Amino acid sequence: MREDELRALVRRSPWLTRALGVVRACGLPDAWVGAGVLRDLVWSERYGNGFDPLAVRDVDVVFLDPTDLSRDNDDWATGRLVAAWPDPPWEAKNQAAVHTWYTTKFGGGPVAPLRTITDAVATWPEYATAVALRLDAHDQIVVCAPHGLDDLLDGVWRRNPTRVSPEIARQRLARHRRTERWPGIRVVT
Repeated sequence: MREDELRALVRRSPWLTRALGVVRACGLPDAWVGAGVLRDLVWSERYGNGFDPLAVRDVDVVFLDPTDLSRDNDDWATGRLVAAWPDPPWEAKNQAAVHTWYTTKFGGGPVAPLRTITDAVATWPEYATAVALRLDAHDQIVVCAPHGLDDLLDGVWRRNPTRVSPEIARQRLARHRRTERWPGIRVVT
């Protein structure tokens, strides 16, 4: 099962396992770790030179709080994470508020309010990054992967057309320097 394959990779990373524990302990509503940090772990271990937590650009933490859609709520959540463990570059975002700022930041037409974390993760830029994890009360890793785990685990960079244009996808691909970082992955256009 692909979920068990991902869980095993995460469990071999004490740093990411600790990050999951910190997120759970902070008590943010329906909070998950996802996107680039998971891709970096998997692809660096499988297609690069090994995972280096010091090279992580940010740790995306998503949560769902429909009662407070303000940007201050994101800042408050990020502050809680930093207070619990200052080392990672935490970036918390309330997915219930995405519709209030997305068009201003990224352009395009209006986006509908997101009602669940699964709905949010399904919109992330590449299928390989449209994955999030959390620890449950029994220290089990719960996986949210609305598009599956094949692209992440098999090293495939493929645009998620939900919100990302081909041009933005090309820009993201160039920015991530994939041939330097993960020479073994393949790009599907």
